[in-house]
Amino acid sequence: MKRFQVITLFPEMFSGVFGSSMMWKAQNGEYVELTTINLRDYGLGPRRQVDDTPYGGGDGMLLKPEPLFAAVEHAKTIDPTAKVLLMTPRGVRWKQSLAQQYADASNGYIFICGRYEGYDERIVSVVDESISVGDYVLTGGELPAMTIVDSIVRLIPGVLGGEASAAIESFSDDETLEYPQYTRPEEFRGMKVPSVLLSGHHAEIAKWREQQSQTKTS
Repeated sequence: MKRFQVITLFPEMFSGVFGSSMMWKAQNGEYVELTTINLRDYGLGPRRQVDDTPYGGGDGMLLKPEPLFAAVEHAKTIDPTAKVLLMTPRGVRWKQSLAQQYADASNGYIFICGRYEGYDERIVSVVDESISVGDYVLTGGELPAMTIVDSIVRLIPGVLGGEASAAIESFSDDETLEYPQYTRPEEFRGMKVPSVLLSGHHAEIAKWREQQSQTKTS
């Protein structure tokens, strides 16, 4: 079973995502374990302080190193071989091939969700990979963590059920988009299902799908 541990100041954000749909099924089937670690539990002093002003001046607050290190060390006691992933716009751009690579790996993952203006740079010393979900800035790392966990979990064998479905999806090769798909009824509000899909001719259907994928991608 693959473990995903998410270090966050807002664990309640994950309850709906981790407790619904595919994520719930993946846990119920014991394919994955999804847990959150509240960074505030490792805060300093009576007020559980987790942030402070940056040296050198500047706006905003930075996450302090002590709580972050303590939270990561706790997560490592649960899963010593887990890779530590930092959610940051400065990281490697996430893509489908990486999701597949992470799904295939035997180790689990510890996600660090940043907040405020950023984090003390010293946390990078315990990070295995910094990851970005795009060239934009969000309020925190929670949404990127949810996105990345979802993209990995759905590729774990047994989670989706139909193992071939993931192989033909958009970006399975990091660039090609999936072909259009249709279901019943054959006609709806004047819009008809392409006749080739009703033909039963599998070679022609495969050819049509490939052409559609190339058209969508270009």
